[in-house]
Amino acid sequence: MANWTAFPYMGDYEFDAESVKKNWARLHAGDVEPLPQDTKVLDAWALFHSGEFQKAVDMGLKIGGDGLTVANKSACIYATYLEKQERIRLDLYMEVVRRAEAQALKNPENVNAHYWQAYALGRYSQGISVAKALAQGLGTKVKGSLENVIKLQPNHADAHIALGAFHAEVIDKVGSLIGGMTYGAKKDTGLALLQEALKLNFYSAIGMIEYANAMVMLDGDKMIEAATRLYQQAAAAKPMDAMERLDVEMAKVELQD
Repeated sequence: MANWTAFPYMGDYEFDAESVKKNWARLHAGDVEPLPQDTKVLDAWALFHSGEFQKAVDMGLKIGGDGLTVANKSACIYATYLEKQERIRLDLYMEVVRRAEAQALKNPENVNAHYWQAYALGRYSQGISVAKALAQGLGTKVKGSLENVIKLQPNHADAHIALGAFHAEVIDKVGSLIGGMTYGAKKDTGLALLQEALKLNFYSAIGMIEYANAMVMLDGDKMIEAATRLYQQAAAAKPMDAMERLDVEMAKVELQD
């Protein structure tokens, strides 16, 4: 594995197994991952929350089992925010898809095996273009997996965000008629999912960002002012860990553009 781009704010968030355990409910309000009993898995999560994404992937893969979830989340967050080369980014997503798919087959009740499979496939789809991904049937897979996550764990805020964003993006790319008839994408459903996500995890900067994006995609320029307010809230959020910091910094960049 080549050296990854370093987290730009290394040292701002220093976690160990004990501090991860202490702050678990807050750190995992979005994905509702169960608190691991294995200290090694907690050590891997400490690397993730500190911004040591490559080390977290390496350690998670070595541990296996619950460690795979750490590896998958770390790879996805790194690919989304820090990897500059598109080919590497897409390869990372597809590695996660394969790992998470195998994990879900082995343990169908593992909610985040389904979630990271859907997340990675969704990001891969954005990378190759949403229209092309829909033509390949990837959109149906993403939607089905995310709906399954919410069925298994109704409090999974991140799945609500991803599914809400899916509805908005499909309608934005193919229109409400084809989006609804072919892919089951609905404006009201998408917005309701994003609203519910922020009720479940009101700390979520990415939830605010995706809700803002969806409003503009679905209702156009008349929602710019409301969307800007959401971006301002996201930019003003106080990040708890490295991942949240990347979300907040992204909101700040978007506000400057």
